Amino acid sequence: MTVFPLLTMPLLPNVPSPLPESSAAALEWPRLRDAVAGRTFSALGRAWVLALEPSADLSWIDRQQQRTEEMRKMLSGGGSFDFHGLFDPTGLLDQARIEGAALEAMEISSLLNVVERVAAWRNVIDPPASGARYNWPGIVALSEPLLGYDFAPLLRLLRGKIEPDGSLSDDASPELRRIRRAMERQHRAIEESLRRSLRSLTEGGSTQDDLITIRGDRFVIPVKAEFKRKVPGVVHGSSSSGQTVFVEPLETIEQNNELVRLLDEEQAEIHRILVAMTRALGENAAAIHTGTCILAEVEAHVARARFAIDLNCVRPVFTEELSLTAARHPLLELRMKAAAREEGSEADSPVPLTIILPPATKQLIISGPNTGGKTVSLKTLGLLALMAQAGIPVPAEEAKLPLFTSVYADIGDAQSIERNLSSFSAHVVNLDRISREATASSLVLLDELGSATDPEEGAALAVAVASHFLAANVWCCITTHLTSLKVYAANHAGVLNAAVGFDQETLTPTYELRLGVPGASAGLNIAARLGLSPEIITAARAQMTTQTADIGAFLDQLHDQLTAAIAERETLRQRERELSREKARVEVEGRVEQKARTKELEVKLNSLIEDFAYQLRETVKAIDDKTVAQKIARDSAARIARLRREFSEQFNSTVVAHNTGADKNDPAAQPHLPKGIKVGDLVKLKSLGRQARVDRVVDAKTFEVSIGPMKMRAGIDDIAGVESVKVVTPLEAARKRGNITVSTNSDPDYMSSEINVIGRTADEAHDEVERFLDRAFLAGLPRIRIVHGTGMGVLRRTLREYLRGHPHVTTVTEPAQNEGGQGATVVELRQ
Repeated sequence: MTVFPLLTMPLLPNVPSPLPESSAAALEWPRLRDAVAGRTFSALGRAWVLALEPSADLSWIDRQQQRTEEMRKMLSGGGSFDFHGLFDPTGLLDQARIEGAALEAMEISSLLNVVERVAAWRNVIDPPASGARYNWPGIVALSEPLLGYDFAPLLRLLRGKIEPDGSLSDDASPELRRIRRAMERQHRAIEESLRRSLRSLTEGGSTQDDLITIRGDRFVIPVKAEFKRKVPGVVHGSSSSGQTVFVEPLETIEQNNELVRLLDEEQAEIHRILVAMTRALGENAAAIHTGTCILAEVEAHVARARFAIDLNCVRPVFTEELSLTAARHPLLELRMKAAAREEGSEADSPVPLTIILPPATKQLIISGPNTGGKTVSLKTLGLLALMAQAGIPVPAEEAKLPLFTSVYADIGDAQSIERNLSSFSAHVVNLDRISREATASSLVLLDELGSATDPEEGAALAVAVASHFLAANVWCCITTHLTSLKVYAANHAGVLNAAVGFDQETLTPTYELRLGVPGASAGLNIAARLGLSPEIITAARAQMTTQTADIGAFLDQLHDQLTAAIAERETLRQRERELSREKARVEVEGRVEQKARTKELEVKLNSLIEDFAYQLRETVKAIDDKTVAQKIARDSAARIARLRREFSEQFNSTVVAHNTGADKNDPAAQPHLPKGIKVGDLVKLKSLGRQARVDRVVDAKTFEVSIGPMKMRAGIDDIAGVESVKVVTPLEAARKRGNITVSTNSDPDYMSSEINVIGRTADEAHDEVERFLDRAFLAGLPRIRIVHGTGMGVLRRTLREYLRGHPHVTTVTEPAQNEGGQGATVVELRQ
């Protein structure tokens, strides 16, 4: 049967429009890929990353960058996924599609692991209603082909049937379990028979050892060679010394034959199960292959996301300008982190590099001392461009890059022994190729242009090469020590000078890149720092022309002024930060002081209210009529509580309004004016000293009110207080119904909310509580309290059981210990 290849997604990246020239080796692109691939967990994910190449297809780059950014958000939010065990399943799936084929158990187990990973990823992309769902449209689009497959039936068929050692478990099929149970019984029967034979032979000294062994799937016993004729049976070989023969007694031959037959049945059943599982894998081969391809790219995005998190990378933006802010060379930073881990210290970061080319500027000339970081700047720019166009975030605070169609780099010693070329010749050959191939969308990186030959000729050649690339509008970055190139950059539009920093006091490089000025080479200063003889340094300075010395002195002075300007700018920024901190501190102290004064005022006002309440209670005690005193006490307590609550709300709103300025020019924010007045409310009029009912709201400041038959208009300034209409009780509602008269033994306004039934029998208490409950409900009481004592608990249980089923009751609770505990019951009534 012919098996056609799986026509699904590619396992490795299919990079559209790869760069025909990327200078990968010179820019250490393979090492960068290795660093990213080190963050994968499977061989397949690692292979995907190692096959990654920069592309000139902007849509592909954007998709790659978006998916990596989405995975980064997932990881940063605590999400994860297990990619262990992923491999290229193509070969095994092709075998599984052959009719009647049977894969090995371990091969099926490895494919099962892949299926489980793919099924798990499908559940992540399309989770159940209760599962976590991420906002990652790019990853969903990548994984969308999986949504058409259901792996549950395949997993039910394969799971739990293969042991870690590759054998099939007894649960692989009912028939296999039956066969193995029969084999176990046959083993025991054979062993029992052989042990009987051993016991009889041992007594006569005919056996060599008291044990049972196996020869060729047959159970046998060891017998001394001289006694082998005394043991009827079949000999199945002898020991290496010849002193022992292995005999299968006659009585176990049939039993062994039965065991061999069962072994054959077991192997046949195992083969049948493996064929069935292989067939199922073959039927789902396309789905498995598609899922594996998707997971390979997903793991590559996870690796890139981990890399971006470790190095604090950003997603690059592709524009018509070149702007890198605080960029770092990723391999240099990784090396510094590794060194710090070995030393057990905190890792430093490379000095950040900022390259911002002005509009219409496409050429950068970097000059400065040796070991100052010129080549690192060049490599950083080139490598970050390759990373960005391969879908990898770049280590920088901000990255805006053009879309390059090729990257050319001439860096380091280009000497070629095989082609019999000197360093200069090799550089010239490379420059010739670059000058012929580079276009306006190319990036050209040239290190030490014009070196390795006569200085005057090299300078002339360097200026000519730079002019050629400028005329061709090529993106170009050149490092140099040549003064002529520095002058060329200063005199040509579209070219920008830049200098790597150098500390004149310590005679060490700062590795900072300064845009807009050329740099001095400082070769003599560096030579002096490295210990070259002072006599030689003095002689060398004497050989310098006056013009060269003047240029060097001018550049040194210029850099000193730049350093002073930068220091002054930083000082100003520091002062601004200090002023901001001091302002924040004063504001905090002011708020704390204001809060303390507000609290003090609130305490004093509360004290005044407490004094007023005390005087009111003392006045009530002096009233002789106890009934009237009780009503006044109850009404005054409720009113004081309401006034206290209203005062607290008004006080807090006043403080908030004052602190936020909301009370300025806003009448609604004035706390002394009543708010929320509505039709039906009772208001106290200051002018009449009487209470009136609100009939109509004319506007926010005017209300139509009535006092009995008299109607009038009242302004909001004339209203001293507002009282919402009392909720109609069931008794009042009944009285208002036509032709119905309802009366109670006592006025409900003076009805107590507590009843004491201590000492009553259960029936007596039941009757009293029932009558009391009806009166309380008609009176509109929200709750009542029944005091029944503790005793044996019979009265408590009887009453609470009755109350829980009463139609007027909403809840039955036991009060706190200080309010009666088990000796009382609190009942909430329906309103």
